[in-house]
Amino acid sequence: MYADDLVRPWWEALDLDCPLFDVHTHVGTNDPSGFSATADEVRSALSLVGAEAAVFPLTEPDGYRAANDAVLREPGLVPFCRVAPGDDPAGEARRCVEAGAAGIKLHPASDEFALDDPELTGVLELAHELRLPVVVHAGPEIDPFGDTLLAVLDRFPGARFVLAHAGLTDLAWLAGHPADGLFFDTSWWSPTDLVTLFGTMPPGRVLFGSDVPYSTPTWGAHATARCTRYLGLDDTQVAGVLGGQSRRLVDRAEPLDLGPAPGHVPPLDPLLERLQVYLAAGVEATKRGESPGQMLDLARHCCRVRPGHPHRAVFESVRELLDRYEKHAPQMSTGNEYAPGWDLIATAAIVARTPGTPLPDL
Repeated sequence: MYADDLVRPWWEALDLDCPLFDVHTHVGTNDPSGFSATADEVRSALSLVGAEAAVFPLTEPDGYRAANDAVLREPGLVPFCRVAPGDDPAGEARRCVEAGAAGIKLHPASDEFALDDPELTGVLELAHELRLPVVVHAGPEIDPFGDTLLAVLDRFPGARFVLAHAGLTDLAWLAGHPADGLFFDTSWWSPTDLVTLFGTMPPGRVLFGSDVPYSTPTWGAHATARCTRYLGLDDTQVAGVLGGQSRRLVDRAEPLDLGPAPGHVPPLDPLLERLQVYLAAGVEATKRGESPGQMLDLARHCCRVRPGHPHRAVFESVRELLDRYEKHAPQMSTGNEYAPGWDLIATAAIVARTPGTPLPDL
């Protein structure tokens, strides 16, 4: 998927040795977004980093029963069921859990419902009763959950709610205030959001997620792990983030206490900040299927620092990623609306935002 082989050296440079569990992957071929992934594609992508994963259906306009059954039949993946109001969500969730589903996925945006929809009461009661993880889509196209989220957490304390995409739309007011029973996954591309999440939330509340097919386990594991190292998490905490905690949630075990949040995000060198801003703007263009254009030129100009700059290796590493983008993107295709090579530029943005973390010897 995407440019995994070209990104891989930056992942390998982190030299991590712990089990990986990706809490956020999809399968399906009917999503109106045009994105798709087969179970074989998910397994292949996971194999590149040796990860296990939770998997749930992409949007299915005709309902989720058949899609959930397909997920339940797939070997080598941990099945989650997807449910939505209007389609007997409580009955479907219980049916799937009894058949082996380890968790539940809710997508308030594409399935058009509120988190406190009365039809979800039975679903959340089941999650509370069995201590199930519930992955909830949390941005970018939805409004913040706000106090509704806190009310749901209070009403169903046994459930383990995982806000997807770094809890994007609610992160501003939740930062530094971890609510009981609330977790976050890292399935989001913005390095600023990820370092904010890791700096302000206890590491035991943050779970590696990739968002296949919108990203890949290689890209997601690299971004997540690099941010953990940047924030100074120790090996035990990193192992919990990358897989240990998610494994416990799907096994219905008591979550690990991995200590408090770091409580800060290190200040960024102004020259790196300039670089990261242009790279992030370039990523946003590629996510719309467009060329990064002038943003890439400006990012290259930012890399021309003097030989004695303390972060010169970071600038050189970014330049190598941009070289790889310009060399390989014209021969690549994604099969969806993303422009080829988007993940190379996104990797460059992560590297620019996390100075001091290990880099490949190129």
